Amino acid sequence: MRSLTVPELLHAWEEGLGQPLAGRALALLAAACPETPREALARLSIGQRNARLLRLREWTFGLQLVGLTTCPNCGERLELTFQTDDLNVAPEAEPEETFMVNVDGDEVQFRLPNSLDLAAIEPHQDLALARQLILERCILKVQHCGAEKPLDHLSANAVEAIVEHMAKTDPQADVQLALSCFRCSHKWQASFDIGLFFWAEIHAWANRILDELHVLASAYGWGEKDILALSPRRRQFYLDRVTG
Repeated sequence: MRSLTVPELLHAWEEGLGQPLAGRALALLAAACPETPREALARLSIGQRNARLLRLREWTFGLQLVGLTTCPNCGERLELTFQTDDLNVAPEAEPEETFMVNVDGDEVQFRLPNSLDLAAIEPHQDLALARQLILERCILKVQHCGAEKPLDHLSANAVEAIVEHMAKTDPQADVQLALSCFRCSHKWQASFDIGLFFWAEIHAWANRILDELHVLASAYGWGEKDILALSPRRRQFYLDRVTG
């Protein structure tokens, strides 16, 4: 995995436009990991994928992240500032391909969710249905006393054990931020999605770069490749001359 040049990042952004979030994350990783087949990237666990996206984000925009949220208690808009290290809940792991839990006599073999699973559930807004679809895709085999058992006969205890084991094994898949409102002192936990956050940053950055390209190409007649070859400071120097 390596950092991306400006043209590479623009190309990955363009490729990701019109794709669901899972596809956008894969477009970024595929650009940064040219040595790894896209299919292999798609089968990384969500935690493995998120760890790589977080590292790529750090290489692209730096250590600091700034975002906005709304207090669920009083509605106050809050600005959040944190570091990439605050989001690293565990070292990037190489989990086993399959896992086993045994609860109430049910022996269940399963794997961790990946980007293909997220893409499959993205059209569904119902969280309970999305969770059920994830389980159906990730549970590989259910046995009770040595005999195979249908998934819909799985005990509720076994389902909870599977979900807990997934969270414990792949903690980077669901990063929770501990937030507090300065106005009403309300405290709550909020999920942080690095794929969503990073893509929003890239989208804003790409539109700003394209605006700069338009201004400089119109003013000087330069091609895109020549403008992008300029350092950010040099490019800003010429932009100041045109817009000032």
